Formats: sequence, structure tokens, C-alpha cells
Amino acid sequence: MNLPVTLSLALASLWHRRGVLALVTLTLTLSVTLLLGVQYVRTEVRQAFSNTISGTDLIVGARSGQLNLLLYSVFHMGDATNNIKWQSYQSLRKDPRIEWTVPISLGDSYRGYRVVGTNESYLDHFRYGDGHALSFTKGHWFADTFEVVLGADVARKLNHKVPEEIVLSHGTGRVSFMNHDAHPFRISGILKATGTPVDQAVYVSLEGLEAIHIGWESGVAIPGQTVSSEKARALELTPKSITAALVGIERKVMTFQVQRQINQSDLEPLTAILPGVALNELWRILGQFERTLLGITGFVVVTSLIGLVAVLLALQAQRRQEINILRAVGASPRLIGSLYVLECTLLALVSCLLALALGALLITVLGPWLAENYGVVVRLRLLDSTEWLILAAVPVAGLLVGFLPAWRANRKLAQTSGF
Repeated sequence: MNLPVTLSLALASLWHRRGVLALVTLTLTLSVTLLLGVQYVRTEVRQAFSNTISGTDLIVGARSGQLNLLLYSVFHMGDATNNIKWQSYQSLRKDPRIEWTVPISLGDSYRGYRVVGTNESYLDHFRYGDGHALSFTKGHWFADTFEVVLGADVARKLNHKVPEEIVLSHGTGRVSFMNHDAHPFRISGILKATGTPVDQAVYVSLEGLEAIHIGWESGVAIPGQTVSSEKARALELTPKSITAALVGIERKVMTFQVQRQINQSDLEPLTAILPGVALNELWRILGQFERTLLGITGFVVVTSLIGLVAVLLALQAQRRQEINILRAVGASPRLIGSLYVLECTLLALVSCLLALALGALLITVLGPWLAENYGVVVRLRLLDSTEWLILAAVPVAGLLVGFLPAWRANRKLAQTSGF
């Protein structure tokens, strides 16, 4: 018998036992979906982290670990160990090897979202993805001491529009009882969505942050010491310190030299890191966990395939009449055995196709929810080479495990017929 006949026999046999095999196929589909989903989300999260910042050669902050500096300055996760003096930042600006700098001051929040104090250089030089610049859906960058720019997620979730007023809170907690009520900020612009932590931040001027903290000591407003917004505008609002600075080097070949000199600065203990190197350290730390999770999901798929083999072995006794008919029309034990291998492979292929459809549905449904609640952007895309390889391994594994029931059936038939 040729392959088309063998294939039609295998399909007819599977359809005849569709009730039992459907449950096994469902189990295998869910297992493959889990395995492929883990790899898919892992790839997407890495890509999202890598796209968060581009074109920045160094990030400078107070002396700390490079991973901690990267997380609080770029991803707004955690807090700085210390600030850096304004004098240190000015020395960076005056360095002829440095093309541009972007100051970043953290410490306040708005309804759980980080407030980032900076200036117009953030809009001019901050890049994400493949060098994309920030742009606005409405409004413009802040031009006044008490103007604020909202990230896309902040504006969407809180339903804010230009030119509403908002009141910032002291500290970075999701809930704060210390608000800067005396200094409301007017929304001057809303940024377009970037799929990065930029979308979940609130941007104000460095002078604005200084103004709202006049008369504050140790996180508490001292009665009688605070001033109104009008009086604050007339004061000298140059900051005494900032949290970190993004740095662009004019000649990239000088990057390591500048980094070494900043790390050895005589002004104060500073740390200058390369964002790409810090990200690699992050993936190195998370790599073991990722491999373990991938291994567990792979074991789940193997378990499902073993379950498929167990079902096919259990059904062998019920297929005695079918096998006898095939033997009567001239089918050899080898052909009978090949039916088991083909059936296992077909079930694995069907499970892979169903897993692709189920995965696409889950990404379409859950993608916006993940972005809104966790800031993790998972978009529907074509599978990459690694994901296709993982998917292709499933039917290959199905073919291999199918040899067990095939061998058993072949041996029994050979003993019965004297082959």
C-alpha cells in the first residue's frame, strides 16, 4: 500500500476513536501552548526591555550596582541609594567628550506612577526601540515650572486630558498621604504610546520639583515655610542634586575612557554604566530561571506524549477486528505498525496547529491586559526560528514515541502469523 492509502487509513482510524483521542489531543494542545507561550513571552519581554532605551552610551548615578542603577533610572523600579550633586552633573555637561546629557530626578509620584524631573534635553535625546524619538498625541513639552507631561498609559488609565490640573504626591508609594496640594500642575501634553516605561511616568521640570519641596524637611512640609506657586517662580530653583543622568558620547570610541574616569571621580562616588552591559547582566541572572521554566513546560509536553502512547496501547485490544480485516486484504505487520507511527504524528501535528490558534487568541485577548496592568507589551507576530524549532520538535517527538505501540503491534502480529 502507498502513502496516500496509509494516510487515509490512519485518518479513518483516528476519526473512529475521536471521542477518546480528542481528550488526549486537548491535553497535548494545552501542553504545547504552554511550552510555546513561555518561549514567546520570554522573547517578547527581552525585546521590550532591550527596546526601552537606545542611543544612550552611559547612565550615571550614585555609587551602586549597575543593575540597580539601570532599573531605577530607566525602568522606574526600585529607588536610588543616593543622589548625585548638581556640581557633578555640571562637570559632565562641560566635558568636551560628552555630546549631550539628560538629568533625571526621582522621588515623587502621582497616583502610583513615578514622577520624573528632567528638562527639554529628555525630549531631544531620549530614544527607544530603533532610535525612535518621543512624540505627542496632544499638547507639547512643558514650558512652565508648573506644567506636566503625561505618559500614554497614565493619561489613558486615569482619563486625563489637556489642560487639566493634577496634584503630585511625596514619595514613590502607590498610596501617599503627603500631597503637594499647594502646587497643582497643569497638563501641557500627552506622549504617544511607546510600549516602554515612558508610558507609565509623569514628567515635570527640575525647577517644578524644587518648587514643590520648598519648606519640606525629611519628607514633611514645615508649617509656614512653604510658598505659593507665584512666589516659587521668582526664587532660584536650580536643584542641589539629581538622581541620575543619561549621557551621549560624541566619539563612541571614547565611551570606556569616559566611563572609567567617571567611576574614579574625585567630586563624589559615582557609577557610570553601559545600558547594554547592564541588560546582559539582568538576562544572566534571569537565565537560569527561564531555562528551568522552559524545561518544566517541556517535561509537561513529554508527559502528554507519553499519555498519548498509553492510550494507543490501551486501544490495541479494541482494534483487533480492524487489524484482522487489514491483514485479510494483504496488509503486512510493518504496514500495521506504520499506522501507529502515523497516527501519533498526526495527532501531534493537529495539537501544534491548535496550539498556534489558541496562542494567537490568548495574545490577542490578554496582550492589552498585560500592557495595561503590568507594562509588559506582548504583540502578535510571526514565530522566530527558535520558536519554530520548538514547535517542530513536537511532531518529531510524536513520531518517535509512536514507534513503541508500532513495535508492540508488529511483534504480536509477527508472532501470530509466524513472521
